[in-house]
Amino acid sequence: MSDGIPPTTRQKVHGLLAGAFGAGLLVLLLVCLMWAVEVVDYVGDGYLDDYGIHAHQLDSLPGIFAAPFLHSGFPHLMANSLPLLILGFLAAVRGIGKFLGASLIIIVVSGLGVWVVSAPGTLTVGASGLVFGYFGYVVARGLFDFRLLDIVLGVIVAGLYWSILLGAVPGEEGISWQGHLFGLIGGVLAAWVLRRRKSAVTRVSPATIE
Repeated sequence: MSDGIPPTTRQKVHGLLAGAFGAGLLVLLLVCLMWAVEVVDYVGDGYLDDYGIHAHQLDSLPGIFAAPFLHSGFPHLMANSLPLLILGFLAAVRGIGKFLGASLIIIVVSGLGVWVVSAPGTLTVGASGLVFGYFGYVVARGLFDFRLLDIVLGVIVAGLYWSILLGAVPGEEGISWQGHLFGLIGGVLAAWVLRRRKSAVTRVSPATIE
């Protein structure tokens, strides 16, 4: 018996549900990986933290890619886990490919910002740059893509998490505002780079009658 739902609508719903499941699973695995790394770091008396970002040290540049997975302790990781799950899911729900691209852009922009702007000798670790980046990405994505769903999600996220912007300015000692600020910039940049392109429309000139 037909349920009255058009096949195309049903396919879209199934696609959205499948995308949401994949996004949730991917972000959950990402956070679980961070917890696994922190357990190893704890057992090893914090030796992994040295692979983070050492400001202005050339041999520390690869740490840009390691730092988001390292934390200064379990309280630090716990503080990042919930916003990372929520904002990461919202960033990934529109497509895993774009999520991975956005993550790479955020990590590079945030990491380079920390490496350049932080005081010499400063060691920075943590996923806060990703948290701020996903916030910027989700909010800006609706503005650049002009999709109603993305605009609504962006407004909701901005309303719920606007207070984290206070962490993107110099403040509490020991908190990398540089990572927050450049993570936010990286998220907005990722939303622009990965924005939906308008289809080119080829105009056919009317035939000329002589």
